[in-house]
Amino acid sequence: MDSENLAKLEERINELIDTCRRLNRENHALKTDNRNLADEHGNLADEHARLVEKTQVARSRIEAMIGRLKALERS
Repeated sequence: MDSENLAKLEERINELIDTCRRLNRENHALKTDNRNLADEHGNLADEHARLVEKTQVARSRIEAMIGRLKALERS
């Protein structure tokens, strides 16, 4: 292999190394973003569950009030 071909090969290898490093950085950033989204999704799911529970409690209280008002109306 002559020195020109060797230089081209070395250049290609260096480009591949740079590409691998860039891809590793991007992969790490994507994994971090994915973890953050998963955490956020979990927090949103928890918040949704709390809101559903509060809505059910409010509905029960309102239904009880309506029942008491109807009873007062009849008497």
